[in-house]
Amino acid sequence: MSSFRKAGLGSLAVIFLLLSPRTTRATSDKPGTGTLLSAAICPIVYPVDQSPSERGYHYIFYGNAFFINKEGYLITAAHVLSQLHDAQPYILLQLPMAPPRLVKVAVVIADQDHDVAVLRATPNPFEGKYAVNFLRLATRRPEQAHEVLADALRPSRLKNPYTFDALLEDRPAGEVIEYRFTQLDKGRPDTEIFLFNHDVLLGDSGAPVISSESHEVVGLVEGRWLHGGTMAMVNAMQRQTTGMGAVVPIHYAIALLLQKGIAWQGVSGSSSRVEPDAAHSKQFSAPAPLSLVAAPYPAEVFSGGEVVLDALVESSGRLGDIRIRGGENPFLEKALAAVQTWTFLPARSGEEVVETRIGIVFQFPGSLTSVRAPQGNSYEARLTDVPERGAQPIVAPEPESSQTKLAEGSVILCEQVDSQGQVDSIEVVRGPESLTLATVAAAHQWHFAPGRRGGADSDSEVVVVVTFRRSATAAHVPTSNSTH
Repeated sequence: MSSFRKAGLGSLAVIFLLLSPRTTRATSDKPGTGTLLSAAICPIVYPVDQSPSERGYHYIFYGNAFFINKEGYLITAAHVLSQLHDAQPYILLQLPMAPPRLVKVAVVIADQDHDVAVLRATPNPFEGKYAVNFLRLATRRPEQAHEVLADALRPSRLKNPYTFDALLEDRPAGEVIEYRFTQLDKGRPDTEIFLFNHDVLLGDSGAPVISSESHEVVGLVEGRWLHGGTMAMVNAMQRQTTGMGAVVPIHYAIALLLQKGIAWQGVSGSSSRVEPDAAHSKQFSAPAPLSLVAAPYPAEVFSGGEVVLDALVESSGRLGDIRIRGGENPFLEKALAAVQTWTFLPARSGEEVVETRIGIVFQFPGSLTSVRAPQGNSYEARLTDVPERGAQPIVAPEPESSQTKLAEGSVILCEQVDSQGQVDSIEVVRGPESLTLATVAAAHQWHFAPGRRGGADSDSEVVVVVTFRRSATAAHVPTSNSTH
C-alpha cells in the first residue's frame, strides 16, 4: 500500500527551506497556459495583521485554489484548509493595475477521504473589478503518457510575504506515468491517484493539473510526498526524470459539485446541468456515466470475488439507496467506497429528469481459474418480486486468464440489457487496451435477470467493473496494491 508523508505548511520558515532550492518561475510554455489560466488560480492565505502596513497586508501562504465557474466557486485540496485549524481562509486576487487583494472564502464542502474541497469567494469576484477567470473540468481521465501541466502561484517573498509583493508562477509539465490506489491518510478509504514525471513543491497543493490537449482540468496537485520503492519510482528512474508528482483526479471534485448542485463546464461548453436531446425528448433515456472510478484489488486476498449491487441514480446524478445483492469483504468494502463517488447524467422521460435503478457488478478475477459463474441463479431468486431494480447477473464468466495474466488494471463497461436479459450493447467507459478486448469478449457471454420498472420487465443499464491483478508467477517487480 502506498502511503503519503504529511507536509505541514503552518510555518513560513518550513516553506522557505523546502522551496528555496528550486526556482518558482514558469518551466513550460504549453498552449493554453497564458494569462487566462493564471487568472483562474489564486493562493490560499491567512492575514497576520488586522491592518495593512505601507507594504500591504502581511500574510501566511498555504497552497492554491482555482475557480470553476462565474459564481465564484473554487476547488482546492482539503488538507490545505486543515493547516488553518478552523481559521477564516482568504484568497489573494489580482486587480488590474493594482496590488493583489485579500478576499474571504467559505468552505462549502470538503472530502477529507480523497483530499478535495469546494470553496466560494464572498463577495463574488466575477461581479467586481478583479482579473479573474474560471477553468473547465474534464470528465475523461488522461491515459498513460498523456501530457499534462500543473500551474501554481506563490509569493516571491516566501519568508515574510506582503500583498504588495509580486506573485511568481510555477508550471511544471510532464506526462502521466501510471494510476494507482493509495490511502491519502491513515485509516482513510482508497483514493485513485495518478503520477506524472515532474517534482512538485510544498505549496503546490490544490493547484490545477491541466490536459495539454483539451486544456481542461484533469486533477489537482497532491503535495504530500510518495514514499520511494514503488513501481512508479522504478519507471521514473528508467525515464531519467528529475522527480515525480502525485495528482488527485478531478473525478472526486465532480462528485462534490453534483452533491451540492453546483454547475461547472467542460471544454465543449456543456454544463453539468445538461439539457435534454431533442431527438430523444419524447422517450425514456437511461442514465449516462459521467465520472466513474474502479475499485482496487484487495492486497490481502489470494483468490477472486464478485460484488453485485442495485442502486438508484438520483435526479442529481449521484447514486442512492444502494442495495447489496452479493459479495463479501474485503471486496464489498472496496466496491462500496468506489460507488459513493460515482456520478451520472440522470435518466430522462421526455423532457423530465427521473430517477431509475441500475445494476452494478464488480468482478475481481481469480489468478488460478479462467471461468467462474458467480452464485448461479441465486440473485434472480431473490429479486423475483421486486417491482423496481436494475438487471442482475445470472451467468458472468470471467475474462480469459491467458490474455490478462501479465497485466493489471481495471476495465469499466456500461452495458444495456434488454427486457429478456440479453446484452444489447456494450460501451467501454475506460480501460487499457491490453485488458479491454478480453473483458468485452467475456461480457458478451453474460446473462442477466432483466431489470424491472413499474413491476414489469424492462430494458436496464448495468455498469460492470473488472479489476485485474497481475499473476504472482508473472510479476517480476514487487508493487504496491495499485491496480492502475
